Amino acid sequence: MLKYILALDQGTTSSRTIVFNKKGEICAKAQYEYEQIYPQAGWVEHDPDAILKSQFRSLADALIDGGIEAKEIAAIGITNQRETTVLWDKRTGKPVYNAIVWQCRRTASMCEELKAQGLSEYIQEHTGLVIDAYFSATKIKWILDNVPEARQLANEGNLLFGTIDTWLIWNLTAGRVHVTDYSNAWRTMLFDVDKLCWDEYLCKTLDIPMSILPRVAPSSEVYGAVAQGIPGLEALAGIPICSAIGDQPAALFGQACFKPGQAKNTYGTGCFLLMNTGKKRVHSKNRLVTGIAWGLNGEVEYCIEGSAFNAGSIIQWLRDELNLIENAPQCDRYAEQVPDSNGIYLVPAFTGLGAPYWDMYARACIVGMTRGTNKKHICRAVLEAITFQMTDLLEAMIADSGTALTELRVDGGASISNIMMQIQANMINTPVNRPKCVETTALGAAYLAGLAVGFWTTMDEIEAIREVSKVFEPQMPKEERDALYEGWKRAVERAKEWVEH
Repeated sequence: MLKYILALDQGTTSSRTIVFNKKGEICAKAQYEYEQIYPQAGWVEHDPDAILKSQFRSLADALIDGGIEAKEIAAIGITNQRETTVLWDKRTGKPVYNAIVWQCRRTASMCEELKAQGLSEYIQEHTGLVIDAYFSATKIKWILDNVPEARQLANEGNLLFGTIDTWLIWNLTAGRVHVTDYSNAWRTMLFDVDKLCWDEYLCKTLDIPMSILPRVAPSSEVYGAVAQGIPGLEALAGIPICSAIGDQPAALFGQACFKPGQAKNTYGTGCFLLMNTGKKRVHSKNRLVTGIAWGLNGEVEYCIEGSAFNAGSIIQWLRDELNLIENAPQCDRYAEQVPDSNGIYLVPAFTGLGAPYWDMYARACIVGMTRGTNKKHICRAVLEAITFQMTDLLEAMIADSGTALTELRVDGGASISNIMMQIQANMINTPVNRPKCVETTALGAAYLAGLAVGFWTTMDEIEAIREVSKVFEPQMPKEERDALYEGWKRAVERAKEWVEH
């Protein structure tokens, strides 16, 4: 009897497998971290083989730990860190270079050249994105231009490109399937989100051969099956792989934000705010990105998105680099011991500022410190910084969409912080709704895989599964909220001024 859906959740710092039952409940999970590689300041890489090993290990261990047999699994769904770029030799399956991670800023100067060529308007119109080192296109070009073997293999027709979903599917199917979905293709900065195809002009302009690009498919479809003979996964041979979706649209789906105007925010390594805009693409006037949430039942749903590069990673920085805390819950405990941040602001522009600023050169700073500043204030300022970034994004999103939110649905590892969720509700003056299952990224991939094989049959069935854990109501007077937010805006200007000096 088919009882479960497996979701592979390949993230920026770890690979996880979560097993869900028909009620959307977690029945088993396993997670393994892998190395972050920093070759130079602002450069971030991953070893693609380390990603595979950690993901496959989590897959095997989740089944063992849950006592789950392969014959009980209906399908596998995949969700992934987006934009992270892998190029490999299709004959050997060996990467020609490390994966260049979405956080990597090495192609900032290349992006400036594209802007100087007057491509900003074309790229925004056709891809829904702004020119930034964040997206995959310039990462692909960098590898092609800097790894001699890569260009040679491309010219011979033996090079393949993929975001992490594509890399996983290609390896799970033993090289038989080279595919991505609409949500991941959108984030390459090479995909026309209206025509739903690779943009030939952009590929030619960046000198990226279209032969290396994967087939683009709906987010819920049987792409292939697990191949025989994969070490450690032999029992899974023949199980269909039925969904691929970028991590943030996956969370939007997992939060059952199926109607236009519904929005979610994921508090992970970065912060990602998405609003469903339905069958229509909104053209942003506030430097947000607009594109495809998912493809399902022969149609695509569009979304508008804003992202902050650093969120949970700031708490990791407190722990690992500053040694101010031993673990994430301790940050909450310190923050709860002070009524406010004592007038300090932390702007976490460690890798530049994302939407709505899109400043690749801004750098992190703490402003407003006095002799009375202590680590409790810094911990509070860290949590506030995450919520201030989301307030920036939400204000821009509401202006673009013309839709006022009635609630914000939240998820991700840091959303378990009660104090941060309360601060967030205060800053946006809107209820914050946290579900019982905060693993909505994996859940979204599971739902899409399940829909492809009839494990779930309708969106209404999925919507009925969602259970609320807690709703945080805003509690801060308008004057206090406005004063806090004005201070944040001034602090952001200080971070942006760094490049001028």
